Amino acid sequence: MYGNNAYDVYKNNSVNFASKEQLLLMLVDGAVKFSKLSKKAIELKEYTKAHENLVKTQNIFVELMATLDTTNNEDWTKQIMAVYEFIHSRLIDANLKKDIKIIDEVIPLIENVRDTWYEAYKVSKKAK
Repeated sequence: MYGNNAYDVYKNNSVNFASKEQLLLMLVDGAVKFSKLSKKAIELKEYTKAHENLVKTQNIFVELMATLDTTNNEDWTKQIMAVYEFIHSRLIDANLKKDIKIIDEVIPLIENVRDTWYEAYKVSKKAK
């Protein structure tokens, strides 16, 4: 009982005291995790669990789209928005159809998004 409480406190503190960059990394880590959990749930025919995890992943990409600064109107922001929109759309398709092939198509893209943000985070830390 004490262990679970301590972990909850740690988890809560890590979110509350994280920088914007660290929160972004937590989100993209979550997207990878939840997409893989949804695939496993479909394989096990646990469709409610698959739906819940796909919705979590969809919500993460909605948040990423909502917080992407598009005011500078640069090409890279348009490109990343297009990637986010594509992933979000395919996640909706995967959820409606409970289709592992679609999830297999999207997981590498989600992992690439995660890896890209981790790389950007490392570069920004070196620049400081």
